[in-house]
Amino acid sequence: MSTKARILEVAAALVAESPDGDVSTRAVCEAAGVGAPALYRHFGDKEGLLSAVVDHGWDRYLATKRDRAPGTDPVQDLRDGWDTHVEFALHNPNLYRLMNSPAMRKPPAAALESHRILTADLQRAAEHGKLRLAPELAAQIIMSANVGVALMLVSRPATFTDVSVSRRVRDGVHATVFTPDVTAQPETGTGTETERDASERAEASDESRLPATAARLNALLRQSPVPTLSPAEDALLTEWLDRISNESRS
Repeated sequence: MSTKARILEVAAALVAESPDGDVSTRAVCEAAGVGAPALYRHFGDKEGLLSAVVDHGWDRYLATKRDRAPGTDPVQDLRDGWDTHVEFALHNPNLYRLMNSPAMRKPPAAALESHRILTADLQRAAEHGKLRLAPELAAQIIMSANVGVALMLVSRPATFTDVSVSRRVRDGVHATVFTPDVTAQPETGTGTETERDASERAEASDESRLPATAARLNALLRQSPVPTLSPAEDALLTEWLDRISNESRS
C-alpha cells in the first residue's frame, strides 16, 4: 500500500471512530506512521485530507449504484435508492455528516454523479408517464428531502428515534412528484377503497394529467429529438413543457 493510500485509510478510520467526526493531522500522522511533511505533500492541508476522505466515502456510496442494472419499475428503483441512501448514512454517521458538511467548499464530483443517477431514474419514470414534474426539479426535491432526513437521523438520534420517519417522508415526497396512480394505496387494514377515496384519487389524477403528460413528452423528446425542430425551437419547446410540468398547484 502506498503512503498516500495508507494515510487516507487511517484518516477515514479515525473519522469513523471519532466521537464528533473530527480528526487532527497529528493523530493521522501518528496512526499512519508518517511525518507531517508526507501528509502535506500528498493532501496539501487538513481540508485537503478531509476532502479526500469525502471522495473516498462517496465512492463507497456510489459503488452499488454504478453497477446496478435498471429495474423494470423506475419508481421502485427510486424507493430503493432512498432507502439505501439512509442505510448508508446510519451505518457511516460521521462520514455521512462530513460528506454533506457546508465546510466542504466545493461539491465532490461523485456528489454530482449521485445527482445525475437520481435524475436519470426520474427521467425513466417520466418516460413511463409516472412523473408529474420535470426530472430535474423532482431530483432537487427528492435529494434535499433524502439528505435532510438522513442528517437528522445521524445528527440527532436522541430526537429522531423512529427510523420509520424516513419511509413516511419518502412516501410524502413521492406523492408530490409522482402521479396519483403510483402512490395511491387502499385504506390500511381494509384492502378496499371507499367511493370517497376513489373520487378524491380520480380528481387528483385529473389535476396531475396535464403536468404528467408534459413531463413525459419532454422526456421522450430528449430521448428521441425531433429533427425538424431548430435548436432554438427545441429549446423553446423544452422551456414550455418544463413550465407546464413544474407549475405549482396548491
